[in-house]
Amino acid sequence: MFSFIISFLASLLICFLIIRYSHLYGHIILDPVKGGPQKFHTKPTPRIGGVAVFGGIAAGTIVFYLQDKDFKELFAIIFICSLPLFLGGLAEDLTKKISAKIRLLLCIVSALLVCFIADVRIVRFDLLFDDLLKFLPVSLIITTLAIAGFSNAINIIDGFNGLASGVSIIILTGLAYVAFKVNDMFILFSCTVLIAAIAGFFVWNYPRGLIFLGDSGAYLIGFFIAVISVLLVKRNPQVSSWFPMLLVVYPVWETLFSIYRRKIKKGYSPSKADRLHFHSLVYRRILKWAFGPKDAKYLTRRNSTTSVYLWGLTFISFIPAVLFWQQTLILQICTVLWILMYVWLYRKIVRFKIREIKNRKVFS
Repeated sequence: MFSFIISFLASLLICFLIIRYSHLYGHIILDPVKGGPQKFHTKPTPRIGGVAVFGGIAAGTIVFYLQDKDFKELFAIIFICSLPLFLGGLAEDLTKKISAKIRLLLCIVSALLVCFIADVRIVRFDLLFDDLLKFLPVSLIITTLAIAGFSNAINIIDGFNGLASGVSIIILTGLAYVAFKVNDMFILFSCTVLIAAIAGFFVWNYPRGLIFLGDSGAYLIGFFIAVISVLLVKRNPQVSSWFPMLLVVYPVWETLFSIYRRKIKKGYSPSKADRLHFHSLVYRRILKWAFGPKDAKYLTRRNSTTSVYLWGLTFISFIPAVLFWQQTLILQICTVLWILMYVWLYRKIVRFKIREIKNRKVFS
């Protein structure tokens, strides 16, 4: 509990200081209202909330050392391994000049470091070809891609006030619950510190959007969630490998679906930003009619309400994941059903807009 309080307060205070003095460094840290298809805020806003999350996690690391926890070295190693991707994301937040390829490369560097130094490896999928994972190079490659990919996945869903941070807290709560059930204190305390650090940011981010995570925060949170998920399954054979998969299915599938939509269907780079993410469609096509006026007050409310819908989507996977965390077959079925539900909802929202356009033409 002490580590939770310290991590939360550190993150909370750093966010306050960034917001309070953002006018002094606005040309560096503020995210403009216009400048890209994924801008949905109504005034320039600090986008270095990742610094606060980083500070909260750092505070938790210090507390672990002062309390002489058995797992203090492992947590510190993971924290240090996250530095390349965090610093790369922070450089992008400050300069807007770091390419997506460079940031992905830094995510891979962090993933490789944690694989080699902390022995973080995916050891099973609970599928027929698990024997391949006994071959160390195969395991390292798959683990590296999974960690780097999920670090980017959290960044993909970071589009509205409280969306990425809220989804991350839900996922970490599920991981903490199962860690408690299997008595894995390292995973439990790690989740606690991360939830606290994110919560300190969340207070300022939701619902008014006074500060944003930025790439640094999204990459950092995604990295820790991925590493904790891999370690939970590796350290506890009774936990199905499909438990974390179902738990994180929303950001993972959003990323894979975006790659398919951009590269295969449209033929352009997967890194090119657009306004066709699921959360963007909910904001622009569903909530557009719920909040009539377009002044800042209503746009901010529409922004934050979008996140509630996506939290609900995450809870649909969260509930069966924590109920059946040992039952691989049930978790696999639930994962497939969730993906089918997502595709169905996506098509419904797109067609809803098409019908609206046709109706306007008929009556005009």
